[in-house]
Amino acid sequence: MELRAIRQMRGEATRQAILEAAEQIFANVGFDAARLEDVALAVGIKRPSIIYYFPTKQDLYDAVESDIFEAMHHMADEKMAAASAPLARLLALLDAWLDFQIARPTASRIILRLVADSTPRHGNPTQFSHSAISDMERVIADGIKAGAFRPLPAMHLVNAVASSALFYVCNSSQFGVDRLYEPAEPARLAEFRALLHLMAKTAVSPTT
Repeated sequence: MELRAIRQMRGEATRQAILEAAEQIFANVGFDAARLEDVALAVGIKRPSIIYYFPTKQDLYDAVESDIFEAMHHMADEKMAAASAPLARLLALLDAWLDFQIARPTASRIILRLVADSTPRHGNPTQFSHSAISDMERVIADGIKAGAFRPLPAMHLVNAVASSALFYVCNSSQFGVDRLYEPAEPARLAEFRALLHLMAKTAVSPTT
């Protein structure tokens, strides 16, 4: 393998390690309190090495958030590809969001922080999340057009149903030591998924 290719692979590996460490730190302390020095320490590199890839903390945060929503959108596309009926596509989308957050809880905490404080987005809170919002809007619009769903705003589904997955993951340790739970535990996850599906079916049912 050429030296240039080796350097490129190492560079990409370092960039990915920076993103993963930054996601953990942004999830734990938020945008304002996060420091590039802490990210560098977590990766085992010097601060200037981070600046080589991400000149500012804002650039690094943008890259983390972009990666989160791109990955979530990709998972949603994969799950919905196997579904054709409107309700099946809606449930596949919700499953994708739930499974993504179960697999990547740091992303869930960043999304929750973004909901509470859009400061890092400088007045454009959907700069990166628009893909997820558009997925829901498209699924709901198609279902209404087909007569399978009652007319309702897609954001009602996001707020009343889809947001449940976010809280299910993020709240696992927030109710006190007597109520701790593991979101990924198969039986508990299956029970929550069934509830999520029930809420979605009830919300869009034309007879509700």
